[in-house]
Amino acid sequence: MKSLKLYFSLLLSTVMLAVAQPAMAQDVEAVVDNAVAELAEAAQVAEATEAAEVAPVAAPAAGSQGRDNSAIDDSFSVGKALEDFVNQSGFKGFAKDWRFAVMILIAFVLLYLAIVKKFEPLLLMPIAFGMLLTNLPGADMFHSEFFAGGHVHWENFALGSAGLLDYLYLGVKLGIYPCLIFIGVGAMTDFAPLIANPKSLLLGAAAQIGIFATFLGALALGFNYWESGSIGIIGGADGPTAIYLTSKLAPHLLGPIAVAAYSYMALVPVIQPPIMKLLTTEKERKIEMKQLRSVSQREKIIFPIVITVIIAILLPSAAPLIGCLMLGNLMKECGVTERLSKTVQNELMNIVTIFLGISVGATTTADAFLNWQTLGILLLGVVAFSFGSASGVLLAKLMNLFSKEKINPLIGSAGVSAVPMAARVSQSVGQQYNPGNFLLMHAMGPNVAGVIGSAVAAGILLAFLPM
Repeated sequence: MKSLKLYFSLLLSTVMLAVAQPAMAQDVEAVVDNAVAELAEAAQVAEATEAAEVAPVAAPAAGSQGRDNSAIDDSFSVGKALEDFVNQSGFKGFAKDWRFAVMILIAFVLLYLAIVKKFEPLLLMPIAFGMLLTNLPGADMFHSEFFAGGHVHWENFALGSAGLLDYLYLGVKLGIYPCLIFIGVGAMTDFAPLIANPKSLLLGAAAQIGIFATFLGALALGFNYWESGSIGIIGGADGPTAIYLTSKLAPHLLGPIAVAAYSYMALVPVIQPPIMKLLTTEKERKIEMKQLRSVSQREKIIFPIVITVIIAILLPSAAPLIGCLMLGNLMKECGVTERLSKTVQNELMNIVTIFLGISVGATTTADAFLNWQTLGILLLGVVAFSFGSASGVLLAKLMNLFSKEKINPLIGSAGVSAVPMAARVSQSVGQQYNPGNFLLMHAMGPNVAGVIGSAVAAGILLAFLPM
């Protein structure tokens, strides 16, 4: 704009001179032509400078769009490309840390146990595969530092550096998956044997003694209160409860505790029979129990509501697990939500089981698993499970001293909440000594009571151990 104003001012001055002095017109015209030429050149330079100042600086192209190939073409070499490939592959990770290979071998063993031996395959198989994924060097699918100190470090997720398993693990860390599993468990549980024989609630409660006995044992071995509580819950033989409690109290032990809990649940037919036979006489094993009374639908509907209210008021920390368990059971028993009941028993239960298993397996890194603590957890897990089984049997024997209607002590071992496997073990051992004895429905009472008992025990530990 300044150049145009200067040009018109000069042109006006030239016209005035031409009018005033005609004789000098030709000389003036030549001067004007030269001035105009110089001025046009200056104007072009000025306009170019202004355009350069006003025009925005082009941002570098995102991704590969608009990028020049010359940077690679100039520096490319076959040797360097091969070196970069090797450095970025997992082979270098194996060379740096041999523990990756050990953890992958352990994952293979767990896959074998789940697929071939059928040890709790629905959850042990996803756990084993999650263990395999998290220990593949260079994959960076799980970062334990994102959850260091028992807290979720959301800033790492905001930076976009999280892997797939980091996102899935949030469901465990926030306590979502175990509670959803409990809705499915509730929808598949029949509390009628417990309602028909309320005394079996005591047998389910007695089996939780193993949790607190192991808590004391873990303290004696040097674990702190929070770690000891998480280890003790293995004695409840309830995988979702063990995962829920450990994710709150000792998340760094989640992998070993989950593997121990589900492994011992699968070994119920191996662990329990010797304990049951050791603590009972042949005469006690042959005790026949009379058939349970029938339970009305009204009782089945009222039961989950009353249990939820009572436990949630007495022990609020147990409300998430108990509430979800009883919600699922109410869906099953009320008769008006059949579609919801089928959904939580099948689709929801299956989907959450996959996510839960893979997420728990992701925590089994070499640092968290290959240490003496893991060995201690596995040993204490056996102790917890054994104490739980034995406590139920011993309480049944004690109750027989004061009861006219005798209880077969074998059903006491079903107080651990491995539903319905523990009840089936009681039935199997009982029929070995009395083929006409049918203990399954009687054993289901303590069995489902154990599910409630383990959730209550977890609530007690959460209430007394500040997070």
